[in-house]
Amino acid sequence: MRIQQYCKHCNKELQGRTDKKYCNLHCKSAFQYQQAQEQPERFYNRVDNQLRLNRKLLKEFNKGGKVTVRAEVLKELGFNSNFFTHYWKNTKGDVYLFVYEYGFIKRTENNSEKYVLIQWQDYMEK
Repeated sequence: MRIQQYCKHCNKELQGRTDKKYCNLHCKSAFQYQQAQEQPERFYNRVDNQLRLNRKLLKEFNKGGKVTVRAEVLKELGFNSNFFTHYWKNTKGDVYLFVYEYGFIKRTENNSEKYVLIQWQDYMEK
């Protein structure tokens, strides 16, 4: 007696074993991919994706080692300053937030928000 008579993905009639659910590996893979797409994005994936995007943007804009960029430019591209991996406090007491090896600090100059972007240096490990 067959448990399921049709493929879960393409609805073709199944041949072979009685407990078979899919007609081939392609249908099995496609069905599982479709199920995964319907699930909400996991928290870990959201955090990881945002960290990757933040790092990519910081790397892209910081070509000179230390650069100042308008905050609205980064935010329009999806940058979120709430996602970072660690921080570093300099001797003046300024706290730089880092996404892996690329860091930033928010500044307000002439009523406009800006980010000062830096790159991790060996002397920061102290």
